[in-house]
Amino acid sequence: MKMIIIIVQDNDADTLTQAFTANNFRVTRVASTGGFMRKGVVTMLLGVEDTQVDDAIKVARTALPSSADNKRATLFVVPVQHFEQI
Repeated sequence: MKMIIIIVQDNDADTLTQAFTANNFRVTRVASTGGFMRKGVVTMLLGVEDTQVDDAIKVARTALPSSADNKRATLFVVPVQHFEQI
């Protein structure tokens, strides 16, 4: 299992959330602040199976297209040792 952490600007968060839910990914949004001039950003957390990582990244790339000089998201894929719902 993997945890995908995506940091996006406030104004892109709704678009990305809708894209993930439309593709049957469950997402948790956390409001955060950071970067230059303390702009509002959203940190999104997705727990996915190893086989779903590429599909989730593809959804993010499609929902938030970027150019060489205009990146719209920062994405981390982190291994999960243990997962439990209580």
